Amino acid sequence: MERPLTQHIQPGGEPLSLAEYEKKGGYQALRRVLGSMTPRQVLDVVSKANLRGRGGAGFPTGTKWESVPEGAPKPRYFIVDADEMEPGAFKDRYLMEGNPHQLIEGLIIGAYTVEAEAAVVFIRWEYTRARKSLRKAIEEAYERKYLGGNILASGFNLEVQLHVSAGRYICGEGTALVKSLAGDRALPHAKVPRQTQAGLWGKPTILNNAETLCNVPHIISNGPEWFRTLSRCNDGGTKIYGASGKLKRPGLWELPLGTSLREILEECAGGMREGLRFRGVLPGGASTDFLVEEHLDVAMDYDSVQKAGSRLGTGTMIVLDDRTCPVGMVHNLEHFFAHESCGWCTPCREGLPWAAAILKALEQGQGRAEDLDTLGQLTGRLGPGRTFCALAPGAMAPLKSALKFFRADFELHVAEKRCPWR
Repeated sequence: MERPLTQHIQPGGEPLSLAEYEKKGGYQALRRVLGSMTPRQVLDVVSKANLRGRGGAGFPTGTKWESVPEGAPKPRYFIVDADEMEPGAFKDRYLMEGNPHQLIEGLIIGAYTVEAEAAVVFIRWEYTRARKSLRKAIEEAYERKYLGGNILASGFNLEVQLHVSAGRYICGEGTALVKSLAGDRALPHAKVPRQTQAGLWGKPTILNNAETLCNVPHIISNGPEWFRTLSRCNDGGTKIYGASGKLKRPGLWELPLGTSLREILEECAGGMREGLRFRGVLPGGASTDFLVEEHLDVAMDYDSVQKAGSRLGTGTMIVLDDRTCPVGMVHNLEHFFAHESCGWCTPCREGLPWAAAILKALEQGQGRAEDLDTLGQLTGRLGPGRTFCALAPGAMAPLKSALKFFRADFELHVAEKRCPWR
């Protein structure tokens, strides 16, 4: 099984230096692009590869790049979203800590494709080791003339900065990230016009996830047909899946996109710890709907997970066992989301703390039967289309699905006036 993204990463070891990356074939894709390919040709290759964004939404990368209007004003900006604030996600961190030049090469190719001459890697301040490895890699790339002016005598220029963010979940929303980067408060704004038309400082801006860009050099080097064969579904490539919870071997694995949930949890993660039973899983991080035992054979790709009633999201799973209180788990998540709300729109600002307060009361034995109806109503009032961005609808996903699959547990909290797992 091919693992293009992680094959050269040594877990726990030092990140690949520039010299080591070049020995592994690094920057050959960039040389090919700048030496013999037009931006349109690169775009066609990436589009044919069926690469979808790995940050959560799964939007086709080629389509996003192509949405920069022909003849759009310059400068144009290219942003790498390496903030990774989704609870349960740690895949981008692994890539940046282990092979930062892979990301930088993908970034340069992406910037060339959309004719951007300024780029930013937006990373959370807590990622100290990833930040250090990226900063060193950027310096090495400048020294080797992969960054800066007239890269590889091609006439293409690219300046890259590493921006350390203060760390807010709302920055996972693209427009809020761009506002934060510009020095403003991280608040989402209207989606029209698109950021590819008017983003950072009003200029065309592309925003891609770190894992997404790490795929690009391999697509250029091996071709779109090869990339599609890595997958078990219509979309191309591998996926870095993660799993946390009370498993025998929690961690990360690069696997074909479309690998089944059962295979990841039972074969890669080793199944549940002794004496514990699987009850459910948030398949794509904290802002996705629970899947339960009947879904274990679902293929972990964008379309299949959606048909099952959830989202692939980041592909980093949070597993619920039969000794962990689902009400307490959801309360923990809603408390986080309430804390991270930017407060821009009323439903999110007022509704998330309300949901968290009800769940806290249930956990403390102060819940009432009507509280469950109120929670159900909140999942609708804070659902898709009711708020300014996707933070609150994402926060409602685990709550709504928990009420569906684990309602008896909620009712037990009311009947016994306590948390039965304490």
